[in-house]
Amino acid sequence: MAGAVWAAWMGAHPPGSPKKNRAADEQPFVNAAEKHPSGDAPEGMVWIPGGRFWMGAAKEDEDRFPEALPQHLVYVDGFWMDRTEVTNEQFQKFVDATGYETVAERELDPVDFPGADPAQLVPGAIVFTPPQRDVPLDDYTQWWQYVPGANWRHPDGPQSDLGGRMDHPVVHVCWEDAAAYAGWAGKRLPREAEWEFAARGGLDRQPYVWGDEFQPQGRWRANTWQGVFPSRNTAEDGYLTTAPVASFEPNGFGLYDMAGNVWEWCADWYRPDYYRYSSSENPQGPDSSFDPQEPGVEKRVQRGGSFLCCDEYCARYRPGARHPGAVDSGASHTGFRCVKDVTPR
Repeated sequence: MAGAVWAAWMGAHPPGSPKKNRAADEQPFVNAAEKHPSGDAPEGMVWIPGGRFWMGAAKEDEDRFPEALPQHLVYVDGFWMDRTEVTNEQFQKFVDATGYETVAERELDPVDFPGADPAQLVPGAIVFTPPQRDVPLDDYTQWWQYVPGANWRHPDGPQSDLGGRMDHPVVHVCWEDAAAYAGWAGKRLPREAEWEFAARGGLDRQPYVWGDEFQPQGRWRANTWQGVFPSRNTAEDGYLTTAPVASFEPNGFGLYDMAGNVWEWCADWYRPDYYRYSSSENPQGPDSSFDPQEPGVEKRVQRGGSFLCCDEYCARYRPGARHPGAVDSGASHTGFRCVKDVTPR
């Protein structure tokens, strides 16, 4: 877990592909003719055909998502993607096979926390803890709490476990943990452009992964927050916190939970100005991290929003939105899914 975060809690992108700014390339496309490569699909994965799309937030969202502007035309090659977020059951198999210990389970080194009380340097993680009353939305410490003993096995703290949650997305995984699982599984974390192309499911510049209306025909389409954030969640969608994966309808590519449930790690470093100079073909992300809010903390991109997102506070369940996450920190609303490149013929 990032030292700065800890201290806050403890008191201290084929030939013929498009080129940027060409008017003939303004219309997006999906390579529908390329349904999927020859051979069987990897277990639990969906073929994402690749193509061209408009990446980022719309101009009208400038005030809300300035870090996702300008909206720009991008091409990505096809790839395989996990149908769902990685579940506790899947992560358990990884841990059983490798003995891997997540960052939240590891002992803290006093050298990294000068001046801290050694008695407080215990493994743990940040857990969403709703306040008992309505609070201002400019102080996240009102609803996040560092909980010793919280980790992927104990998502709410040491007294909690995974009973009834094996089909829920694994949480409390930092970027390092997600990358380790992906490597073990013979996969990788998605590039940010890949993630957004997949999330849009073939739709062109729609505000949601299912279309232009947040709650079509009165149906909830994602696990998000209802009620007054952060104190009162009415759980009208059926879930107070995480939901079993694939609890809601899939998008146009057959992917579940590309909005809400848990934030998903991407491979890219985070910079709020990256879209100003990003490549138009298979963008790989910037070569370093910078977040003006925490200049000394290395961060990667997170996508998709979580069960805590709502219009009044976050709304980053929109496919064009993005968010920075400290690479060594997880939380009770953070998970991931993987992608796999086409096996060379």
